[in-house]
Amino acid sequence: MRLLLTCTLLLGLTACGGGGNSSSSDDDTATTDLCQRTDVNSQVFCALQRDYLWYRDLPASINPDSYNSPSALLQAVAAPQDRYSFILTRQEYEDRFINATFFGYGFSSSRVDNNSALQIAYVYNEGSAALNGLRRGDKIIEIEGVSVAEWLSRLDAGTATNDDVYGPNEAGVMRNFVWQKPDGSELSADFVKSEVTTNTVLHRSVSNVDGKLVGYLVFNTFIELSESELETAFADFAAQGVDELVLDLRYNGGGLIRVANQLATQIAEDVVQGEVFVKYQYNDKNTAKNTTTLFALGAGRSALNLPRVFVLTTEASCSSSELVINSLAPFVDVVQIGATTCGKPVGQQPDIIGNFVLFAINFQTVNALDQGDYFNGLQPNCPVTAAIAGDWGVATDPLYAEALHYINNNSCSDVAVSAASIERKVTRPQLAAPWMLNNEQ
Repeated sequence: MRLLLTCTLLLGLTACGGGGNSSSSDDDTATTDLCQRTDVNSQVFCALQRDYLWYRDLPASINPDSYNSPSALLQAVAAPQDRYSFILTRQEYEDRFINATFFGYGFSSSRVDNNSALQIAYVYNEGSAALNGLRRGDKIIEIEGVSVAEWLSRLDAGTATNDDVYGPNEAGVMRNFVWQKPDGSELSADFVKSEVTTNTVLHRSVSNVDGKLVGYLVFNTFIELSESELETAFADFAAQGVDELVLDLRYNGGGLIRVANQLATQIAEDVVQGEVFVKYQYNDKNTAKNTTTLFALGAGRSALNLPRVFVLTTEASCSSSELVINSLAPFVDVVQIGATTCGKPVGQQPDIIGNFVLFAINFQTVNALDQGDYFNGLQPNCPVTAAIAGDWGVATDPLYAEALHYINNNSCSDVAVSAASIERKVTRPQLAAPWMLNNEQ
């Protein structure tokens, strides 16, 4: 089973098979000697020379002692085109991708209104913020009796820390929050920090749009927990007999490929059954690993059989999110709405190295038609600028409203059509890691 970014069964690091971008016997000997060392830095570089998709861009040899951490080594030697390789401790891996928990109040926000407020992008169901009524679109304007404008000024000046604002990451820490709703009303409550489970389905609903039942699914990341959450969502959609599906991946930075397969199959099971979901292409040292995976429900049981799907994207839509789009495109009508995606048609099969888990790019993915060179991102059919207009599913949300327009008119709106020429001229920026795009507390 091939995984993107994460996996549930990690493979131990095997002996290095040599490599580098030099064929001289001296370099081969140096590489072999390096791989016989037991320190983590040496073993990380050894693994890169064996499995890294762009191993030819690595230096021929290194001094492992020149780097104060495996992460520093990886950053120094990674190929120029590599925006995505990273390394975690085993505990960080477990917390982020297996346990899917963190200490906090359970919301993600960004600065708005000239640094005078924090606008909520989303909240997690079990967090204190959600339980006290904080919702997407709300704006936090005061924390613990101090205006957000003042807090952000202190943070920027270095006279305050996140712990000063939100409190340390300990259960039971309390802060008073004041926030403003989209209608201008203000609410106040004491939020209490706890270990928050990051539900990956942020929202699901079914609406009647001119006689059609439209399912709306906001999906935030592809992890183990997603398997059961997607099954619950699609069981509800199937029971209600939805005619159209709007899949919102605007914040989804990727994750497990098997979950991407489940999601894609649940969208159009009868249409894609027995067809190629993804082909994996490894470097020329590992061509024996090249495999093909078919569409499969995996942990899912409920599915729709839709001839088209609407996918809402931004630059934060990455990796497995793009894989769902690219894999479905040969078989169903995928109408992409929003902005060009991040551009990651590659993935990682991780290595355990000591107390670390190395996620170095080691394969590329292509669909049934061998399409997969979207390093500049997947471009939308209907370019629309994302904005937070309120809670999920409000009619004034630009991306969701564009999807409803297309469902009603079978075409993009005039605004999206006029934006299309501009969108296609945009050069993709160098992005931070997708999971770091939103500030979570």
